[in-house]
Amino acid sequence: MTVIASTLDFREAARRRLPRFLFDYADGGAYAEATLQANVNDLQAVALRQRVLADVAELDLSTTLFGRTLPMPVALAPIGIGGMYRRRGETQAARAAHARGLPFTLSTVALCSLAEVRRAAPGPLWFQLYVLRDRGFMRELIARAQAAGAEALVFTVDMPVPGARYRDARSGMSGPRAPLRRVLQAMGRPAWAWDVGLRGRPHRLGNLEPVLGRASGMADYMGWLAANFDPSIRWADLDWIRAAWSGPLILKGVLDPEDATAAAAVGADGIVVSNHGGRQLDGVLSTARALPAIADAVGDRLTVLADSGVRSGLDVVRMLALGAHGVLLGRAWLYALAARGETGVVQLLDLVEREMRVAMTLTGARNVAAIDRSILAETKFPG
Repeated sequence: MTVIASTLDFREAARRRLPRFLFDYADGGAYAEATLQANVNDLQAVALRQRVLADVAELDLSTTLFGRTLPMPVALAPIGIGGMYRRRGETQAARAAHARGLPFTLSTVALCSLAEVRRAAPGPLWFQLYVLRDRGFMRELIARAQAAGAEALVFTVDMPVPGARYRDARSGMSGPRAPLRRVLQAMGRPAWAWDVGLRGRPHRLGNLEPVLGRASGMADYMGWLAANFDPSIRWADLDWIRAAWSGPLILKGVLDPEDATAAAAVGADGIVVSNHGGRQLDGVLSTARALPAIADAVGDRLTVLADSGVRSGLDVVRMLALGAHGVLLGRAWLYALAARGETGVVQLLDLVEREMRVAMTLTGARNVAAIDRSILAETKFPG
């Protein structure tokens, strides 16, 4: 049995279990993947000040985000087609988050619908919404999210078009003869084929099925994304979303202080400083580099969340020190789900908590409020 001691162990276990097209879809980024690598490398380069004899016998990891007290400043980020990584995977991840009292964010393009996830897990649920050409359908999704008791709407603003992801074409997620290539790969992964390929059906995008019917299947998932995302969205279009949604509105994909300031001006409650995990525009700033200036600009007006490059509880502490109020885990929970299902995601969250406690103890931070730039040895990035 594989010993899991870190997120990278989950990643390796996921690689061994998944067909290549699914592993590369989760693991890959846009173009040459420079930003994907920078997300990880820049965050790991953030140096902490080790302090000793600071009486940190009692630590408090709790925080409040959007009116809810959480046991630690972490939520599970939205990930498309998570249900292809374990049988009905979004429900398993939501149950794991619920077990730890943490929010789970369901993607618009999840396999499991809002209703299915809500039946599986009564815990804090956020819903992620894309910019779609059909505004009426967007309104319908917002209404369904409210009916399901979603506590926050996470509106992704950095995906008016899908990024150029070369790995997807090479692996069979897209490109010539993609369906045949995926079938052949699945045959080489019998455990996955039984768990997800056969027992995990239907392989349809649950939130889109009421409108698209059979066209909501996985046959041309990437093609559907390209055809239905809307690059004409403007700041003014957020007015009707704000009017339709009564809860906290979080804009995901902000990477510039001017955009963060604009988000505050249009009435957003929070932002996610993010480059989509390096999956959209290669060559942009890593989240770690972008975060401090954005936190300085709007941290007193908005709840600032961050994602991209987070692989450990230590990385969570680094993001908080750079100015985030909370951190979204993305690839980390998907690797854990693919490797061990719901149990793996619970194990990941336990691991993140333990690593946070070590980092807080050795930097002298007794609570989350004490995690700020004073615990950093330096904020200047190499290169």
